[in-house]
Amino acid sequence: MIPIHPSRTEPSSSATGCRECKKETDLGFDFLFAYQPIVDVRTRSIYAHEALVRGPNGESAYSVLSQVTDANRYSFDQACRVEAIRGAAALGMKELLSINFLPNAVYRPEACIRSTFEAARLYDFPIEQIIFEVTEGEQVTDRPHLVNIFREYRRFGFRTAIDDFGAGYAGLGLLADYQPDIIKIDMELVRGIDSSKPKQAIVHGIVSICAALNVRVLAEGIETSAERDFLYSAGIDLMQGYLFCKPAFQAIGIIEPSSWA
Repeated sequence: MIPIHPSRTEPSSSATGCRECKKETDLGFDFLFAYQPIVDVRTRSIYAHEALVRGPNGESAYSVLSQVTDANRYSFDQACRVEAIRGAAALGMKELLSINFLPNAVYRPEACIRSTFEAARLYDFPIEQIIFEVTEGEQVTDRPHLVNIFREYRRFGFRTAIDDFGAGYAGLGLLADYQPDIIKIDMELVRGIDSSKPKQAIVHGIVSICAALNVRVLAEGIETSAERDFLYSAGIDLMQGYLFCKPAFQAIGIIEPSSWA
């Protein structure tokens, strides 16, 4: 059994769930996961793996996400958590596991998180190794609700991350309301940053703010060694992107030594 710290109390099984939590919706489609490494450039090691949804034969994320509707959103979000944990455990993953979640599918965090705890127990995967980040492209219209979800997840012992920082909902306003363990800088700010003074100035500012708030910065979408080198010199050591490893379908990605050079 996974030990739960007294300050990280698991939701009681007797807690009253919302109506959606009690529904059993047949998705009508299958999916699996690819796992993309997040690396620590300073230590030249894998820090975590992000679970990225794919079709049953490795089809694109869009082929799966395009089938998500208001009617099956909750069931899909719950199934993703369980399958991501099952797949990580089956692969013997020892590093952190980053799982995207759909905030619009979470009605009550304390009720909607129970299947995650059950999956962690079933597959013997420590909750302390799970990071929850908001899925890319999810339209967040109720920021207080999202902040409440993040705070509850932290209380339960999970790590949290704000994805695509600098785009859409994920900006300074959200960071002022909630300071996660990690923010992931949007790849549009990363692309070609080694030759863009405006992007460099913005990223320097983000790094400075996050240092003051004790938040780690992760740069995603790294494709060139020049991008890697500038970001590392700017104080960012967590990175993710094709330069290091593409998503590995139902597998643990391997970092080629040349990625560090």
